[in-house]
Amino acid sequence: MTKKADKGVKLTPEQAKKRRGRSIAIACVLGALVVLFYVVTIVKMGPDIMNRAL
Repeated sequence: MTKKADKGVKLTPEQAKKRRGRSIAIACVLGALVVLFYVVTIVKMGPDIMNRAL
């Protein structure tokens, strides 16, 4: 069995910067979707959700 000296893909600094930018953009979009779903859920429940008996 031979061992490779090169493990994985080596990115240039420019490629690493672009990858980080894409990762941040995806995280922002995912966070926005979570907030959107939360808001839609609260709106669908209506204002009476706060007046329920505990």
